[in-house]
Amino acid sequence: MKWIREIWQSIVRRDPLSTDKGKSELVFLNVWLHIHPAKVKKENLRFKHSFYLGFITFFLFLILLTTGIALMCYYRPYPPAAYQDMKDLQFAVFMGSFLRNMHRWAAHGMVVCVFLHMCRVFYTGSYKKPRQFNWVVGVLLLLLTLGLSFTGYLLPWDQLAYWAITVGTNIGSYAPLVGGQLRELLLGGHSVGEAALLRFYVLHVAVLPALIILLTIVHFWRVRKDGGLSRPVWKLKPQKTEALVTIGAPAEAAPLHLATASKDKTYGLMEVVTGKPIFETVTPEEEEDTVFSYPYAFVREALALMATVTTVMTISLFFNAPLEEMANPAVTPNPAKAPWYFLGLQELVSHSALLGGVVVPALMVIALIAIPYLDRNPSRRPRDRKWAIWLFTFFVVANIILIIVGTFFRGPGWAWVPPWVHVVARPE
Repeated sequence: MKWIREIWQSIVRRDPLSTDKGKSELVFLNVWLHIHPAKVKKENLRFKHSFYLGFITFFLFLILLTTGIALMCYYRPYPPAAYQDMKDLQFAVFMGSFLRNMHRWAAHGMVVCVFLHMCRVFYTGSYKKPRQFNWVVGVLLLLLTLGLSFTGYLLPWDQLAYWAITVGTNIGSYAPLVGGQLRELLLGGHSVGEAALLRFYVLHVAVLPALIILLTIVHFWRVRKDGGLSRPVWKLKPQKTEALVTIGAPAEAAPLHLATASKDKTYGLMEVVTGKPIFETVTPEEEEDTVFSYPYAFVREALALMATVTTVMTISLFFNAPLEEMANPAVTPNPAKAPWYFLGLQELVSHSALLGGVVVPALMVIALIAIPYLDRNPSRRPRDRKWAIWLFTFFVVANIILIIVGTFFRGPGWAWVPPWVHVVARPE
């Protein structure tokens, strides 16, 4: 009916998707999709180029938001009610255990995927000019992701959570001058208690998610403004000058040279042509190696979303999130371990509190942020960046080894105990 069509057209102001103009307008005129270019290079749609790690990380964050909001309906952030709510989720609430499992494994998956995404960006040299600041935003997102997972670790209020947070905050207290004050501010006292649980809850459900959402918007927008995904190193082309015609200028006027196109550009620079409506400028030049974002890019992103959700759901069906006895400050597990992603630092702290609690964490963060500004090599090709790749690989492998050692090879008293040796330790 005509009036229904008019209402629909007032909401969706674009041509049919069967036309090129409609496909461009779908991206350009949509508040959620306009962060995409109208067209993308075919090569950037290949899974092996980026492994869709950025999108997978974002989808895991969406899972965390969705399941987290649902879990908030059944959770009270004060002991001992917090632990009892975990028990209710596990045994009384319909699908409660599955919901908590999804939240837990998605959180761990997000930490892993953010780290892998950072590695992929480094090894492909995608942090180089003009993308330096977006690398810094990515590092901040990595730190916020660790903070989000760390603050959520305490909320079940069981022995595992209580002592992991105790150890984790003790590591931070080794920072000179401000370490002790920051620990007391975070915990609301000198030990993990009711005040700490409430503060961790506020950080976990409000402060850190808001910061992650804000920086994610900036991150995506900078990717878009920096020319989309960086092109594969074997596809780089020489720089060339793009010509634009100013709006209202005569058609025969000489082109105005505005800027030099980036070699990393993965979609065509759009030309403003005199006499054509402004919405037509969203369609890039017709090139043989480009395709419209709709449906090609959107379908692949939808498949990545479905694969991510399916994987998390499958893991959640077969593996339950751990829940030990209620937190008891009088009973210390031996050994008490930090969350797995901080076990590398705990391993270093066991040898030197200054090294593991101050020097190494500070140097790692400073080095990661400074990488794009210290690396003056303009080439993104691996054969031209051997030293940088070797140094970064050493950093990655060393962290993985320290985490493995702390997870599987440390027993009572933090003694070296191989995982195949069974040791029964008495609580302290």
